[in-house]
Order: sequence, then C-alpha cells, then structure tokens
Amino acid sequence: MKVIVLRLSHRIERDKRLTTHVALASRALGADGIIISGERDEGVLKSITDVSKRWGGDFKVEYRKEWKTVLREYKKKGFELIHLTMYGLPYQDKISKIRKSKKNKLVIVGSEKVNPEVYHSADYNLSVTQQPHSEVAALALFLHDFFKGKELNKKFNKPKIKVIPQAIGKKTIKSD
Repeated sequence: MKVIVLRLSHRIERDKRLTTHVALASRALGADGIIISGERDEGVLKSITDVSKRWGGDFKVEYRKEWKTVLREYKKKGFELIHLTMYGLPYQDKISKIRKSKKNKLVIVGSEKVNPEVYHSADYNLSVTQQPHSEVAALALFLHDFFKGKELNKKFNKPKIKVIPQAIGKKTIKSD
C-alpha cells in the first residue's frame, strides 16, 4: 500500500521551512512521497530530493500547482483521502479502520486556511487534537500510529550517509 502526502498551498515566503519539515517527517516516518501544491519552490524541491539521495530510500518529491486536480486524480485512482485537521474526528477513533483498508492513502496537510472543498472531498477529516498545532506534529503522530511504530525501524536503501547511534556525540558513515 502506498502512502503519499499532499502539502496544500505552499507559500514560498511563509512556508519554506515548514513545508521542508512536512516532507522530512513524511519521508522519515514511512510515506512513499510528497506532492507540494501552491507556489513552485525550487529550493524546497531540491532540498528534499537531495536529502533522499544522500540518506537513501525511494521517496518521491513532486510539485503540482493545483491541489484540486491532485484530489480528483487520486480519488479516481482509488486512494483514500485523509485530511488532517484540528476540526475533524479524533484520529485515534478511525486509525484501525484506515489501517485495515487495503487502499492507497493520500494524506492531506494544510498551509493557509483550507478550502472547504478539501473537507468535502476527503474520505476522512481527522484531528490529532482539537487544539491549534503544527501540521508536522499531526502528520508525525498519524504516520506513527498508522504504521504501528514499525516505521521507526525502516531501513533506507542505498544511503550515502548513515548514522551510528551514540549515547554522546555524533557519528556517521559516508559512502560514495
């Protein structure tokens, strides 16, 4: 089963750091790729692609200007659309049902105020809490529970950099 994250309405001046963090969390916590909609930001796209090349794995990064087209395409492909929002139903009440479904998943996280069409298009509007919070935190918690924590042991193929866990200090192995 594939899990793709859709980052809605990226704004270059306001969101580059947060969108990068959404992509990094997506990659590290088991998603297969990210689609970034909104303003095209070559810096963010290059940064995430570079991380994937250096740290390994098959994480795909894609830019699509129009999120509406992405929703329609992925719905047509049979993906379940899962929108993470503080206004949704508690995700812990739905995660088992979502996990049992064999359908591919498109996990949607916002940026600016989310268009009502996203809420109406989604199969699930889920909240991590009903309090203001970061989309990175919501995504991380959702992916962690969705994968039952197994993503924490994921091995990334062909890494050029690998961390050697240490109690103190930093140690990496680099390869060509």
